[in-house]
Amino acid sequence: MKIGVMSDLHIDSNAKKLAPGQTYDYLLAELLYNQEIDLLLLAGDVSSDYHDTFAFLDRMRDHNVSKIQFVPGNHDFWSIRNHEEDTDRIYQLFKERDENPVGNPFLIGDKWAVVGNPGWYDYGFASDRYTIAEFSKKKLKVGGWNDRRYVHWSKDDRAVATAMQGELESDLKEVGDRKIIMMTHVVTHPQFVIPLPHPVYDYYNAFLGSKSYMQLYDRYPIVHSIMGHVHFRKMLYEEDTTFYCACLGSARHWYTEDPYIEMAYTMEEFTIDN
Repeated sequence: MKIGVMSDLHIDSNAKKLAPGQTYDYLLAELLYNQEIDLLLLAGDVSSDYHDTFAFLDRMRDHNVSKIQFVPGNHDFWSIRNHEEDTDRIYQLFKERDENPVGNPFLIGDKWAVVGNPGWYDYGFASDRYTIAEFSKKKLKVGGWNDRRYVHWSKDDRAVATAMQGELESDLKEVGDRKIIMMTHVVTHPQFVIPLPHPVYDYYNAFLGSKSYMQLYDRYPIVHSIMGHVHFRKMLYEEDTTFYCACLGSARHWYTEDPYIEMAYTMEEFTIDN
C-alpha cells in the first residue's frame, strides 16, 4: 500500500493562488491519481471553517481516487461567519464522519493500523518564564493566538490536551500488536517547534503541541508519526520512528506560484506491506 501524507492546505487563505476554474480538491485528487496513492493521511487545517472543511472532504470522497483518513486541526474547529461557539459539538460532528479515525482506528490488514486524533496543546514546549495564566490568555504585545477568539471548549486547553491523549491511548491499545501509524494535527516532538530561547516563541511554542504526548512513543510501536500545524516541511528518523510534517502552509512561504507543484513538493509518501 502506498500512503501519502499532507496537512495544512488552508484552501480559503490560499484561494488567491488558484487559476480560474481550479479548486484544491480537484488538484489534490489529480496529485493522488498521478502518484498512485492508495491512502491519504490528511493531518488537519483544511480550512478556517468546519463547514468548508466538510464540503472539501465530501468532494474528495466524490473524486473517489484514494481512501482518506483525516483529523481536524485547530482552524477546522472555527466557524467565524456562523458565529458558532460550541467546539465540543463541532468535534463530535467530525467524529461522525467516515474518514474519522478517533475512536475508530483504520486497520490495514493484520499488520498495520492508523490511529489518529487532532490533539491539543498543553503549553509544554514553551519557556517556563511564563505562567499558565499568561498562556491561557493567548495574547502578548506582539499579537494574539486566534484560537482564543474562535475555539470554545468546555474545558481549558490543558484539560482538552489530556482528554485527547486519553482518546489516543485508548485507540493505541485497541489495535493490539499491529504496527502503528499515528496522526495528530499538533506537534508531538520537540524537533518540530521553534528552538528556545526565542523572543516570540518562548511564549507561542505553548500553542504548537503537547510535550506530554512524547511518552506515547515509549509505550507503543509507532513506526510512522504524522503531524502538521507548524507549517514546516520536515522529516526526522529517531529510534525506529519516522516523523513527518508535510504542511502546504501559507502561500506566502511557497517556493513557487503553482498550487499543484507546491502540493507535489509537500506530500510525503511511504509504502507498507499489508
